[in-house]
Order: sequence, then C-alpha cells, then structure tokens
Amino acid sequence: MKFITGLLAVVLLLSGAGASHAVVRIADDRGGRIGAYVDKYQGLRTSGEYVIIDGLCASACTIVLGAVPHDKICVTSHANLGFHAAWDFGANGRAVTNPEATQMLYSMYPSQIRHWIAQRGGLTPRMIFLKGRELQTMYRPCYMDAQASSPAPKTPPATPTVSPSAAAAASSAAAAARMPASR
Repeated sequence: MKFITGLLAVVLLLSGAGASHAVVRIADDRGGRIGAYVDKYQGLRTSGEYVIIDGLCASACTIVLGAVPHDKICVTSHANLGFHAAWDFGANGRAVTNPEATQMLYSMYPSQIRHWIAQRGGLTPRMIFLKGRELQTMYRPCYMDAQASSPAPKTPPATPTVSPSAAAAASSAAAAARMPASR
C-alpha cells in the first residue's frame, strides 16, 4: 500500500498538480550598492517570482519597485519603504550626494512612486518613508497565513486535478501492485 501511495504522489507531482509559485520575502533590508541591487532584482524579474515586502526595504532595496513587475509585488502591514538620495564617500571619507546616481535611481521607480517622492521634495539626504495605508493604495496587500507569506490568489485556488494520462498510469501501477508476482 505504501508503494501505491508513493507512486500516486510522484504521478501528481510530475503532472504539475503540486506546482506553486516561488516567493521572495523582503524584510529588514537597509540597502547597499545600487549596482548589486539592480543585478539581484533583474534576476528576480527574470525568474517570475513573487515579492512580498514585509518590513523595512530602504535605500537601494527600493529598486525592486521598478525592476519587478507591479503585479508580482505585494506588501504586508509591516512594509516600510525608505527613500533617499544616492551618495558616495567624498575625499574626506564623509557621505556626499551623487546627483547622477540619484537621478538614475529616481528614474527606475514607477511613475506613482516618483510622484509620491516629488510631492515630498524629491530624493534628498534625508530618508522619507512610505508605509501603511498609503503604500497599500499603490501595491496590493499580501494575505498572510499562520506559516508563510504569500500573495493572495487572483482566483480561487483550483482543486488539484490529474491529467488523464497520469490517472491511467496511476491506475495501471495500482493494478500491477495488486497482481501476485509470477514465479
């Protein structure tokens, strides 16, 4: 009986009934070098994975908003986006605003985010935060369960189905398992 159950599980997995979308959760990400985040998020965009923002996403982390399609991003009630001007270390070792990198960063954001930033004086050395209801009017909220974060399904989840060929294979395997072995 264990053999039949195991075989049926394999058939279901191979038929795609067990397929799900991968999810990347962002929380407590303070950012870093712009180039590293551009590379990271271009790979994420190509993968088609969903992104859940579930905490702080600041500085270069916010590039995710322009790199990943809008419909692949959701935000929880804990999401908090922090924006500021790009900077480099100056000759004396202190942070100096980099206008070219700031403009490049700003241009990566979707128009709704650029508008929000512009309404608050643009990207400056001072961090500005987008969170709560205001953020959830721009990005869809994530729906959470007790164990994991996941984006809400657009349609009710379908009952797993087995393709006719997979059902036939499982049926044949079950019948073969019931037959006595020939000696």
